Amino acid sequence: MLRIVDQLRMVPEVARLAVRAPRDPAEAWEGYWSRVRTTGTRGEVLWDADIGPEAEQYTHAIRSHMDGSLPVIDVGCGNGRWTRWLAGHFPSALGVDVADSAVERAAHESRDHSAVAFRVMDLTAPGTGRLLQEEHGDANVFVRGVFHVLKPRQREHLGENLRHIVGSRGRVLLTETNYRGNPLSYMQSLGAKPGSIPAPLRRAIGGIPVPGHFGSAERRAAFPDGVWSVLADGAVTIEAVPMGGRSSTRIPGYFAMMGAR
Repeated sequence: MLRIVDQLRMVPEVARLAVRAPRDPAEAWEGYWSRVRTTGTRGEVLWDADIGPEAEQYTHAIRSHMDGSLPVIDVGCGNGRWTRWLAGHFPSALGVDVADSAVERAAHESRDHSAVAFRVMDLTAPGTGRLLQEEHGDANVFVRGVFHVLKPRQREHLGENLRHIVGSRGRVLLTETNYRGNPLSYMQSLGAKPGSIPAPLRRAIGGIPVPGHFGSAERRAAFPDGVWSVLADGAVTIEAVPMGGRSSTRIPGYFAMMGAR
């Protein structure tokens, strides 16, 4: 009961923050990244925790199901942390993001990494998957925490574009947050309390599209069984930056390794 009461007490503050977020997703993401000053575990970006235990959850699936001779495309790359990690597993890694400021930051943070490149691109736009296929041929794809902030039609468009990118040889490694409670309960799980919302979470609420959850049911809608085959899937833990006095923040997640039929 106390937990529910605390959720209700959080509503006015959350509403004040959320009303500031631009309704256009591209505008929202550009505004968010243009105001970022620090990244990393002690930085301002909620999902930019140092890569460690979370990456270990994906390594076996990558080695078992992905062709290591193909390039990899990191969709929604943000500041490029995971793009740089992927470059250690593939001959080259391309990070794409809808926000110019994200790509600029990724390029700056990756200036000592020769196997990575970055590009501004909205992969929910029709035709972008075919374009990347023409430029790179079959490629592997990594998507972390993108689908859960998209609307159903955008998810369908992104899934269609990924189908073109992977061709016959590439694979998609998808990993998404999958907290099944209501949004206020989710915020509480990240350390929010009435009158006290951790700064990285506060920035997200006031700056980017409202997140949802993404599990096997949502995956089937975005990646139809008649088009995609699931090679592996299951629960994972998504790492976020420490909040609310914690040494780490862990979010229930879902991953799937898929190939086109």
